[in-house]
Amino acid sequence: MNAVPLRNNKTADRAIRSVTVLGATGSIGDSTMDLLRGARDRYRVEALTGNSNVQGLAKLAKEFGARFAAVADPARLSELREALAGTGIECGAGESAVIEAAARPADWVMAAVSGAAGLKPALAAVDRGATVALANKECLVCAGDFFMQRAATAGACILPADSEHNALFQALSSGHREELVRVIITASGGPFRTWAPADIEQATLAQALKHPNWSMGQKITIDSASMMNKGLEVIEASYLFALKPEEIDVLVHPQSIVHGMVEFSDRSVVAQLGTPDMRIPIAHCLGWPERIKGPSAKLDLAKIGQLTFEAPDFERFPGLRLAYEALRMGRGATTVFNAANEVAVAAFIAGQIKFGAIARLVEATMEAWSRSTNLAPLSSADDAIAVDHNARNRAASLLPQIALKAS
Repeated sequence: MNAVPLRNNKTADRAIRSVTVLGATGSIGDSTMDLLRGARDRYRVEALTGNSNVQGLAKLAKEFGARFAAVADPARLSELREALAGTGIECGAGESAVIEAAARPADWVMAAVSGAAGLKPALAAVDRGATVALANKECLVCAGDFFMQRAATAGACILPADSEHNALFQALSSGHREELVRVIITASGGPFRTWAPADIEQATLAQALKHPNWSMGQKITIDSASMMNKGLEVIEASYLFALKPEEIDVLVHPQSIVHGMVEFSDRSVVAQLGTPDMRIPIAHCLGWPERIKGPSAKLDLAKIGQLTFEAPDFERFPGLRLAYEALRMGRGATTVFNAANEVAVAAFIAGQIKFGAIARLVEATMEAWSRSTNLAPLSSADDAIAVDHNARNRAASLLPQIALKAS
């Protein structure tokens, strides 16, 4: 049961490919649209969605001649209609409209709607057997088991758009599943890689947002600083490639040039390298099973000079340890891990807790969840969303006591 195609059987299909971009106005969507601009002869846009940026969405819809556009905020429908007046582009608003966009007949779908709101639209694309470039963590972290089962049942092709998982996807094509020993996900280490634990505990928001290599949104940048993002990626890799926790390692690589490696039974290690640019993995997904010309900078290893690696410190960055624990626990624990982390990061941004308390709140929420009796396997999107909702409430209730605890 694996909807990720581990062997890249190339076919010469140059017909115009229809595409839908869910989350077109976000950072991943922006990179995707940039790539589509450079290959207008190969792609036609079926549908675009955005969260609340109506003007940005309308501009993209008109630029690419989309057939349908949907804004997630139901209160913005009249604004979107006005912005698209006279274009002939159909439009809608609210969750049902975003799901409709995903269900429309596009060959290839970029699933980049952030948060739990991205789960049902991604499933709508999966259920009709589309090729889905997955850039939404929640689809796997919150619903990995049944998401991949649904994809396999429908004959959908899941392509990982995240840089690390896309690197593993490319490297895995060098061998067969039974020859695999382990995969290695790399981590930059974030801004606190060399900091003392006491200093990490007291880190400010401004310090947490100073990522050394990547330009990303606020939430994911803080996750990188805590290495929670790497924990989420471990969980994703487990579901994407049907891997056991012990088959997934993390290696800190400050230069962010090697994005992932795969070790095979003959002890060969195959790696994917590239400059830190999200357009590289997205271009791989967009062109697959072929490759398209991308606008990213050429990798100059001589200029970089050296690549270094080190083991992750689970004591200084407990979020990574907790991710492995959640994966082994199963029964919704990874959903709880993600939900509690989102509550904790929001509290840190709001100045309610210290940076070091992010992991403590996640751990306390997971412990409370493990003591509960509601530990049935998740079997639907509604199950996952319910667990996510309950975990957020549990984390919020634990927040005051975590905020009062000393490090």
